[in-house]
Amino acid sequence: MPRYLVDLSPLRESREYRLLYAGQVVSFLGRQMTIVAVPFQVFQITHHSSLQVGLISLAALGPLLLTSLFLGPIIDSVDRRKLLLTTQVVMAATSAGLALNASQHSPPVWPLYALMAISGGVSGIDGPTSSAILATLVRREQLAASAALSQIMYQLAGSIGPAIAGLIIKEVGLSAAYWIDVTTFSMMFVCVAMMRPLPPSDRATRLGLPAVREGVSYLRGNRVLQSTFYIDLDAMIFGMPRALFPAIAIDRFHGGAGILGLLAAAPGAGALIGATFTGWVTRIRRQGLAVVLAVVAWGLAIVAFGVVPWLPAALIFLAIAGAADVVSAVFRNTILQTLVPDSLRGRLTAIHIAVVTGGPRVGDAESGAVAALASTEVSVVTGGVACILGVLVLLRAVPELMGYQAPDATVIDVD
Repeated sequence: MPRYLVDLSPLRESREYRLLYAGQVVSFLGRQMTIVAVPFQVFQITHHSSLQVGLISLAALGPLLLTSLFLGPIIDSVDRRKLLLTTQVVMAATSAGLALNASQHSPPVWPLYALMAISGGVSGIDGPTSSAILATLVRREQLAASAALSQIMYQLAGSIGPAIAGLIIKEVGLSAAYWIDVTTFSMMFVCVAMMRPLPPSDRATRLGLPAVREGVSYLRGNRVLQSTFYIDLDAMIFGMPRALFPAIAIDRFHGGAGILGLLAAAPGAGALIGATFTGWVTRIRRQGLAVVLAVVAWGLAIVAFGVVPWLPAALIFLAIAGAADVVSAVFRNTILQTLVPDSLRGRLTAIHIAVVTGGPRVGDAESGAVAALASTEVSVVTGGVACILGVLVLLRAVPELMGYQAPDATVIDVD
């Protein structure tokens, strides 16, 4: 059994990594308050409009893409510790704005669009920065272990956080959920402040369009790497029905914030279980095939979720989808870290995180629009089917993905 469980040595050996990890655990849990609260509040304000729930997420996509693509080189050009401190302050301020807006008697919806757009832009720098510093905090041979620990942290927050958020919204209110997010950002700030400085190297990347073009050019020239980005976009755009969770909780399962929290937590719970037992992935050589099978499994689970009328079964299928997603994430990130040279990894990581975080936001708008035109159930089921068909189209366009095999030695770095 120990062969299948994650290695804790990075936490034992590196004080800097422990500080970063502790801050992220608390911050990510707090962030789930806002992730659950914003769509629920929009659903209430707009009188049950799933379309607007999707659009509120899409509002953050443009700023996120702009910062990821054009400000990615800044991660390699400044003290990353100071950069992380700055992003925590700005993101805490956006959550404070959401709390103040929610405390009004009749809160308008436009501040949610504006504040989530700002938050999305900042996250395009915050996420890649956190990922880029890992190699400076742990030994090289511990990168795989730290990546697995990161995946557990993300999924733990995604499984426990939404359930807690649902209870807080139900028992205390929306404003309280946002203020908890502010507090956890403050705790992350303290942890990062206790870390040593992380100045740029002597050969730091200069800012400017040439640095951006260099990263984009490398991506354009690598079809296998491109296909891992495209297949994730396919799964998240067509097969991610999270914008419909408020409608499903209320209309199909006749619940409220509590049921919404369970629906939002189920994929994270499944992913957490999958991430805890990822020791086997290092023995898989046909990594391209593994990605394909995982995304197909995701699509099938979403289709099943869309048709079952029983809440426990729906939660199980969402958990299966989450487990499939974490397997896909492990192999996609393994391929990225194997194919991309060190000199370009920061910029490609920024683009990768833009894809990972931007895809679901487009998916929110897509699922909300289909639900508005047809129905919630139709949106979920057709989205899962479209995800599977998208995999088939991608394999026809880029057959190299199915045949990709890992070299003898790989480094796993999961975001």
